[in-house]
Amino acid sequence: MAYAIVQTGGKQYRVAEGDLIDVEKLDVEAGKDTTLEVLLFADGDKVQLGAPLLAGASVTAEVVDQHKGDKVIAYKFKRRKGYHRTVGHRRQLTRLKIKSISTK
Repeated sequence: MAYAIVQTGGKQYRVAEGDLIDVEKLDVEAGKDTTLEVLLFADGDKVQLGAPLLAGASVTAEVVDQHKGDKVIAYKFKRRKGYHRTVGHRRQLTRLKIKSISTK
């Protein structure tokens, strides 16, 4: 089964056709297609590696939806100082469905 390593949002993901992945928010509407940067392509024993990107290779993905991730809560505390604070956030995410992986 063929797979690729793609890079988006400063992170790398291992993807195959039909996979659903959550990545950092992309400025693309739901239902539209986008292409991702390919770092590595592997099909069985055949592996192609880019430096830094694999020329001629592309991964096409469809944007399924834009959503927020799970809530992350951090509690700041300094002992004996009377200081405590609760901070938190929810990451903005884009869900992608991998449609195709193509090489030269």
